[in-house]
Amino acid sequence: MLPSRHLANLTDITPPIPMPSGNDWGGEIAYLDRDGVLNIGSSDYINNVDELIVLDGVADAIARIRNAGFRVCIVTNQSPIGRGLWSHETLAEINSVLQERLLKSNPEAHLDLILYSPYVPWSNAWARKGNPGMLQVGRQILAAADSDESIEEFDYGPKYISVEEGNSFMVGDRLADMKAGLNHGVRTFRCNEDLGIVDVIERVLNFDDDGDSL
Repeated sequence: MLPSRHLANLTDITPPIPMPSGNDWGGEIAYLDRDGVLNIGSSDYINNVDELIVLDGVADAIARIRNAGFRVCIVTNQSPIGRGLWSHETLAEINSVLQERLLKSNPEAHLDLILYSPYVPWSNAWARKGNPGMLQVGRQILAAADSDESIEEFDYGPKYISVEEGNSFMVGDRLADMKAGLNHGVRTFRCNEDLGIVDVIERVLNFDDDGDSL
C-alpha cells in the first residue's frame, strides 16, 4: 500500500526545483507534516480551500529551511479519501492552494514534494504514519530526481534500510508523526500545533539538536 503523490505518479521523474543560489543539494530532507505544522489543523479535517489557513511565519520558515540546504517533503495522513468523504481531486486542490499561498508570502517557500496517505487508520498501511513508508518513498523520489535516474520500484517496507540521512529531520504535531520520523531514523521534532514549524525552526537548524523522543 504505497502513498500517493500530489499531481504526479509516484515513479515520475520531474525536474527538481533549483536550490537557493544555485547550490547543489547535499541529500538532506525536511520531512514535514501538513496540518498543525504548515496550516491550522482540525479534528474534522481540512475539507476545502476555504478551511485552509496557513500559520503565521510558515512561508519564511520553509524558505530558511531550503536556504539551509534541505529539500522539503510533505508527508500527510489524509484518511478522508479512504473513508469516502472526499476525493484525491479535492485534496489536490487544497495542496495546490497551500503551495500558492506559501509562494505568494515568500517566493523561496517551495515544497519540493508532497506525499499523502489516503488509507484509514485501521488498515495499518505502511504508508500511513506512524509507519515510515512515506518518508522511505520521499527519500527515493527526491534522490532519483536529483540524479535524473528512473524508478522501477521502491525499496519499501519493514526491511528497508535508508541511506545515511545526515541532518534530515521530521516535524509533526502528533504522536504518529513522531513515530514515523523515529522509525525512519531521522531527527524528529514535535511542534505546538498553534505555532507549527515556526515553533521549532531554530531547533531543526541547530544540527547539535538531536530532536525529541517518545
